[in-house]
Amino acid sequence: MNLLFAIDDRFSEQLKTTLYSIKRHTTAASFDVYVLQEKELRQGAELEVFCQKLAMTYHPVIIGSGSIFKTAPVSDRYPESIYYRLLAQNYLPQQVEKILYLDADILCINDLRPLYELTLGDFLYAAASHSKLTEVTTVINKVRLRNYESEGYYNSGVLLMNVHQLRQEVKETEIAAFIEKNHLNLFLPDQDILNGLYGDRVLAIPDQLYNYDVRKNRTYETISLGEWSLDWVIEHTVLLHFCGKEKPWKKGYRSRYGSLYKYVENERRKFEEEQSKSV
Repeated sequence: MNLLFAIDDRFSEQLKTTLYSIKRHTTAASFDVYVLQEKELRQGAELEVFCQKLAMTYHPVIIGSGSIFKTAPVSDRYPESIYYRLLAQNYLPQQVEKILYLDADILCINDLRPLYELTLGDFLYAAASHSKLTEVTTVINKVRLRNYESEGYYNSGVLLMNVHQLRQEVKETEIAAFIEKNHLNLFLPDQDILNGLYGDRVLAIPDQLYNYDVRKNRTYETISLGEWSLDWVIEHTVLLHFCGKEKPWKKGYRSRYGSLYKYVENERRKFEEEQSKSV
């Protein structure tokens, strides 16, 4: 299974937690972990050792300082690294034809294999829309980004990527032109580019399974008439996404699933300590 992340130094510890949760719950025979980064992460060597302990292979992918995203909108919340997934196919080895991109604020609580093994055909991506949670916002985004053919506004935090097809169709110049034209209109920058240019080339997957927005647990229960309860999520949901500004590793975080994140994080730290003692 090929896994892809794009982080800066602030998310190395969170990446470990995500990887640990994947290893705990996914039945793949092997894992190759590609991490897109502008320059080598300060904890790069530590991440490599951690992946080895999980029987995963760590592949740092250094983008360098010459990317087209130097002119894209950035902030503390949206650093340059969030854009790298849009051109990941240019940076990955040629033998990689499919890869699963995940944000580093995600927990895996059930097997990822059914998602990874989806047949993409001519679709560029498989991704989830939170349209049932925010129907009005979806319509506004279609108008704002002028992509009326898209079935929804897709969240870019979970992307099953058809790397072979992306290499043929996605052009750096097209993305650069979109950024220049819409520079002041990009509210969720990388996500807006993905939806504005390629929203009609995305295979929709159910968010309640593969991109569960933990902020919206009451909404999920309401729209499912009570079916998608806590018990249902624990049994069926694969990926919990801790979207938004508030994060479970920060003090004062309040959410139904915050305790679950802290539990997995603590188990990951104990795993690291036990592995260090055994060396």
